[in-house]
Amino acid sequence: MEIFAYQTFMDWSRNLKSPYKQIFTITYISLAIGFWIFMFAFPILRTFTTYPNLKAVISIIIMAFAFAKIMMAGIASLDYFKRLIAYIITFFYAKDAAPQMVTDAMSRSTFIRNLAIGAGGTLFGMVLYGSTNRYNYLVRNVKVPIPNLPDDLAKLKIVQISDIHSGSFTDKNAVLKGIQKINALQPDIIFFTGDLVNNVATEMHDYIDVFSQLKAPLGVFSTLGNHDYGDYAEWDSKEAKQQNLQDLKNTHTKLGWHLMLNENKILKIGNTELAIIGVENISGSKGFHTYGSLPIAYAGTEDVAHKILLSHDPSHWNTEVKNKYNDIQLTLSGHTHGMQFGIEIPGWIKWSPVKYIYAQWAGLYKENDCYIHVNRGFGFLGYPGRIGILPEITHLQLVNNG
Repeated sequence: MEIFAYQTFMDWSRNLKSPYKQIFTITYISLAIGFWIFMFAFPILRTFTTYPNLKAVISIIIMAFAFAKIMMAGIASLDYFKRLIAYIITFFYAKDAAPQMVTDAMSRSTFIRNLAIGAGGTLFGMVLYGSTNRYNYLVRNVKVPIPNLPDDLAKLKIVQISDIHSGSFTDKNAVLKGIQKINALQPDIIFFTGDLVNNVATEMHDYIDVFSQLKAPLGVFSTLGNHDYGDYAEWDSKEAKQQNLQDLKNTHTKLGWHLMLNENKILKIGNTELAIIGVENISGSKGFHTYGSLPIAYAGTEDVAHKILLSHDPSHWNTEVKNKYNDIQLTLSGHTHGMQFGIEIPGWIKWSPVKYIYAQWAGLYKENDCYIHVNRGFGFLGYPGRIGILPEITHLQLVNNG
């Protein structure tokens, strides 16, 4: 990758005038060195908490350069492969025609080289621009048609957020504006569907005063996501990891949230009962751990006509919920972040590479009369930005479908 990208850049910059050629070359080489230093030092840098804004800026620039370089190398490799084939053919079958074939190959190589530079530069700019969207919270209004829905539930204002990942935040005031957007909706009930932190409970300490401002008459209900268990951090002992999980559970209490740990709560709304069911992380993918139990959480809600399930990973809906518990009309999930990268034009296109991993990756999905809504995430992880997939606050409304 490095060789293809570097050679492509040098071919493109060969005809630049001084001092632009020197400036571009020094910049490219400096970024390349910085990229490899960043890659090898990542295990140390990921635990570095001093100067978070500087760390975010460096991460953004390095990631932008890495993605651009991958794009350049991918396109350029096609050119090198084409030229190799041309040389092999002329060597064995048409030596007299070799000069003309090589000339033709070189002329086409100029186009491919410029295409590689253009595509790489575009991607570099997109990654930089995406970093400006990481706190650009978008309120999405979603209607969920439920057959024979009582009027009491049709009046309910529901807000869902997911995947806060507080360890990635660097701007407390920007996060506070997101919380104010939620409260401005005047929700009756708020659901949080997991991943409060990246790795450790202490990441949330500076934001307890912010997220504790979330208010709803029927309460704030939450559950755990795969990142909340400390599985991606190094611990001195098993006990230390267990204590971290307990500290995180205590954080939910400090926030004033009702953490659902494989349990349910039946709410009386007017003359109607609504069962809120919450499970710990359950994954239908082999790449993530399962800690929850839906049979345990579900027990006691059999006779309640209307149910909402909080389950962090949407693959759980595919593997268990919609088949064995299809009387749960609505499941709320997160986890995917919409990959923080994609294209969304309402009514026309909704695409992200994550769709090839998760069948349900963003928005509302239905099978028979069973729905799942996948929130695109309030925070961000890894890449401190959003390209085409903005951080989401979901305003849900249950509507009568007859």
